[in-house]
Amino acid sequence: MTTKDTIKSKINDAEEMARKIWLAGLGAYGKSVDEAQGRYDKLSEEANKMFDELVSKGETLEGDARSKFKSTTNDVEHRVADVRKKLGLDAEPADQRIDELSAKIDALTEAVAKLAANK
Repeated sequence: MTTKDTIKSKINDAEEMARKIWLAGLGAYGKSVDEAQGRYDKLSEEANKMFDELVSKGETLEGDARSKFKSTTNDVEHRVADVRKKLGLDAEPADQRIDELSAKIDALTEAVAKLAANK
């Protein structure tokens, strides 16, 4: 082999080594892109799963709150009905009954005032 052939061989070897170095760098870049894409896909899937779990939990809490509110409302309505019944406001229209009770209170107040004046 001549010196010229030896130099060409060395140049070819160097070019092949440079090409392999280039390809290794390119492969490393491709691998990092694939790993990043995989991590992104996994995070995206987990985020969607977490969102769905939060929606489900929110629906459960909303149902519980509605149930408690309805129960409390029914309890209050029953208590108001009991008070109205005890006051005699459930048989007649409330305004009419209140007017009658006010008139009786006025009459009693007037009678007490007359008794107090006669003493």
